[in-house]
This record gives sequence, C-alpha cells and structure tokens, in this order.
Amino acid sequence: MNARLSLHQARRIALNSQGLAKVRSTEPVTARAVGRTFAQLQLVQIDSVNIISRSHFLPFFARLGNYDRTILSTMAGTAPRKMMEYWAHEASFIRPVHFHDLRVWQSRTWVGSDRLEATLREDLETQILELLASSRPLTAREVKARIGHEEHNNKDEWGWNWSAVKRTLEGLFEKGIVGAASRNDQFERKYSLVEKVLPPGVRIDVDDNPNKEEAMERLIEASALAHGIGTVRCFADYFRMPVRESAAAVAKLVNRGVLNPVAVTGWTGEAYVHNKAAVPRHAHGRALLSPFDSLVFERRRLEQLFDFHYRLEIYTPAEKRKYGYYVLPFLLGENIVARVDLKADRQAGKLLVRGAYREPDAPSHTAVELAGELALMAQWLGLGDVVVQANGDLAPELASALG
Repeated sequence: MNARLSLHQARRIALNSQGLAKVRSTEPVTARAVGRTFAQLQLVQIDSVNIISRSHFLPFFARLGNYDRTILSTMAGTAPRKMMEYWAHEASFIRPVHFHDLRVWQSRTWVGSDRLEATLREDLETQILELLASSRPLTAREVKARIGHEEHNNKDEWGWNWSAVKRTLEGLFEKGIVGAASRNDQFERKYSLVEKVLPPGVRIDVDDNPNKEEAMERLIEASALAHGIGTVRCFADYFRMPVRESAAAVAKLVNRGVLNPVAVTGWTGEAYVHNKAAVPRHAHGRALLSPFDSLVFERRRLEQLFDFHYRLEIYTPAEKRKYGYYVLPFLLGENIVARVDLKADRQAGKLLVRGAYREPDAPSHTAVELAGELALMAQWLGLGDVVVQANGDLAPELASALG
C-alpha cells in the first residue's frame, strides 16, 4: 500500500526541492551559492523577453535575493563551464553532465536546417565546422561574413528572418555538434565546436548506438530530484521527454528504490517521491516567480499543488488579457497569494507594477510582504522607485505599503 501525503506535505516537499522553502540568508550571495542553486534546479529556461530581466536570471533572484548577475555569465561563458546551453525544457541552461543524455533524445529539428536544400546545407556545414575549428566563438552574423555566404533570394530567409547560415548553425546546435560558448550584449549566441564548450571530464560521446533507456533513467532521476514529488507527466515535462518512455524509466527507478509511489490527497493518479526528498515541517520562503521558473513549468502540476491557475498572456491581445503582459506569481510560505504584472522602466529608473491582484485566502500581510519583495527586486535591478499603477484589487494596499 502506497504512503499517503497531505497536499500541504506535497507542497513543502516541492518547495524544499526547488530551494524555495527557507527564508533567504542575509549574507552576501557567493558564486558557490549560485552554483549550488543551479545544481539543485538542474536547468533554467532561457527566453529573450527582457521586460524585467532575462528569464534565466529571475529564478536565482527568487531563491537567493540580491545577487551579482555576472556570476551566471561566468558560469556559462568561462571555462570550465558549470552551465551550458542546449534544448531541454525549451532552450535552457543545463548542467553539462546532462548534455549527452539530452542529445540522445533531442528531436527538435523544426528550428534548424532541415528545410534547406541538401547540397547547400552540406556545403555550409563543412565551411562552418572548418571555420569554428580554428576561430574564437562567433555569432551567426560573424560566421556569415567570414565564409562570405550571400543569400541568393528571399526564399532563403525563414522563421525569424534567419539566414541559411543561421539555420545551419542551429541545426548543428540541435545535433550537439556546435555549442553556444556565450552570448553577446544583444543576446546573440556565440557559436563554437561543442568539444570546446564542454568542460574537461565531460567526454564527447560518438557512439552511434547509445543506450537510450539508461539516458532516460538519468534524466528522469534528475527531474525527480528537482521536483521532489510529482507524477510521470511532471517528471517528463522537466526535460521535455516523451511520456511513455518516461513512465518506463519511472518504473525502473521505483524498482531500484530511487522513487517511492505515494498518494496525495486531492490528486488524481499516482505520484512519486524521490528518496532524497525531505518533508519540512514548515515553508517560510518568499519569492516572485518568473513565468519560466521551474516551479511553474507544468501548469497542471501548479494547479494541483497550489490551486493556482496560471496563463502567460504575452501572446494574448491586450484587450483580452485578464492580468497583464508579464505576470509573476507571488509565493509566500507554502501558498501562492498574489500575482503582479511588472515592467522595469530602465530609462526612468523605476520598477512599474502595472497590476496587482490578490488570490483568494491571501493573508492580511500579503501587501506588506509583496512590497518588501518588490523593493528588493528594484534594488537588484539597479532601479530607484517602485511605482504601483491602479490596476487590480491589491494595488491600493500595495501602494500604501510601499509609500
């Protein structure tokens, strides 16, 4: 008979596994603390939206508070790298140890060069690999200029106005042949051969017949460790693995005693707890969660755990948005108690709260706690004031708490 957990126990396991259960330290945040947090999360999603800050910076702020963002640039762009780019839960920074296992399962060829004419693609691949073998890391524009490729007609342009060279580079990136050594100030990838990107000790696996099942087990175990508790769907979604194969990996991990089946009050279906997951008696964290934070990746899990329905409305027409363009859930203790639509107005030096909305059963001190978190975020971003606009039922109380 499976163990039974209350919903509150499941929440605390999840929050603790994600580094969100404890009050932050008041000590200065070290590079080691950032590295530990990344190792705990296993990955952070990358997104180009910069309305507050690049999305991969925000999960570390949620867990650590005011930290130096250049630490991440060093971890991702300076050898030996502690993090590297690859496809996981969308484009992500991953732990290098996961690279080969993800490469085995990578199948996102739709963003690359498959639609190019075969002869052109093969010719460009040869030129690009020869160039990158002897050059420093280069952007797609720099590669195109170095090899002197000219587009013959507008049909070579595709997607986000990508040139044939950019598409070929992305195809090589998907295959794990080319890696991203760093990003420039315009957030463009700087490409290099993947063997130059991988840290020492992480070998280049050229096996044409890799053990896909073992690779899947390792990825699902890493996902389960980052979740603490979840369903097969939760674990599969973390690295975007196929559900059927993920279920087979979960069964093997159960047999090995790595995962333990549990029943969670209010959940339908079976859940699993990693054998290293702790069940804290209380959760005292406070955090603004990016739309791309790993705690909120899987929206179904988020609703089951916190009774919180969340939708990113960036692509919703403005007149149809319910809460705003870039809305962050606000976690307080073991509950999500509010949501705020934020924008960093860098020119004016202000953090704009374009909407603030209370969740049902939010405690009376929600506005005060949210005001403290917003003030800390403004400090971290190098902004002066936090300005609350009169949208949402929490806005007047929040403005008063900040004022």
